[in-house]
Amino acid sequence: MAVLTDEFTAEREAIDLGLRSAVDRLPAPASRVASYHFGWTDPEGAPIEGSSGKALRPLLTLLAAGAVASGDREAWRPAVPAAVAVELVHNFSLIHDDIIDRDTVRRHRATVWKVFGSTEALLVGDALHALAFEVLGEADPSRVAAGAGTLAATVRALIDGQLSDTRFERRERVGIAECTAMSEAKTASLMACATELGGLFGGGSAEQAAALRDFGFRLGLAFQHVDDLLGIWGDPEVTGKPAFSDLRLRKKSLPVTAALGSGRPEAAELTRLYAGTGPLDDAQVHRAAELVEACGGRRSSRESADVLTASAAARLESADLSAEAVAALHGLAATTVGRAC
Repeated sequence: MAVLTDEFTAEREAIDLGLRSAVDRLPAPASRVASYHFGWTDPEGAPIEGSSGKALRPLLTLLAAGAVASGDREAWRPAVPAAVAVELVHNFSLIHDDIIDRDTVRRHRATVWKVFGSTEALLVGDALHALAFEVLGEADPSRVAAGAGTLAATVRALIDGQLSDTRFERRERVGIAECTAMSEAKTASLMACATELGGLFGGGSAEQAAALRDFGFRLGLAFQHVDDLLGIWGDPEVTGKPAFSDLRLRKKSLPVTAALGSGRPEAAELTRLYAGTGPLDDAQVHRAAELVEACGGRRSSRESADVLTASAAARLESADLSAEAVAALHGLAATTVGRAC
């Protein structure tokens, strides 16, 4: 994603500044924990070289804002509060997800709960959630009510998706339609929110905002397919997480669910591996990865990601949007989905 950082320098700087300014509003103990989570400080609070991560979602918000204002290269600036709000919601969900999943590594560092404890991590996640709406309230007053409603509905969807994800771990069988619906709620909904808010605070029409929302939704589901592939076959040096992390926890991700429902002979062995309790050992996770691939799960998710990305791009062509900004959104989508191994 480094090329994106170079290409959208002004937007990334605005996002980073907005996030840092927002986090500075928190009480000192919460600000310290949040600053660690974003990669700005070490556990003791000392500044380190770092950024706020890829910031994909807020960047989508700003590019969407630019897409509804043809010819104005600075048209994205009124959408900065919305972009920051989206990223705060995303990071509140990451902190909580790490507690739920007991993940110990994120972005190549120990997770917040691992460093500061579950209680502080939970409370700081809550603080980022509240802070998102505070920041959003500082955007264009004529659009804040609609934007807050969209963001609140998205948080509800995120929670619904997380509940489904955790319940799936206790079920022997999960259908691919159920898994897709979970991914739509847990991942696609926030990307859809990001692009819709960009259209809204960029001054776009209802039709433009709807097209941008559809683009974000389809890209979000493609992103989840890719993320699930990386959760199995991703390089830890790139993902910042241990190898085979999803398999080790018996996650019923999209490629795994497709493999389990494939009807192939290897699916029976995969079902038996997933029927146990407790984390899988090294030999088991390697075998599970082989079985998912043999059952077509890897290919299925890769193909689904490509189809969804193409349909997302086509949706942009149906609206009256800035050609330059649409090209930027296309490029961002291609780079995001192209990261799969």
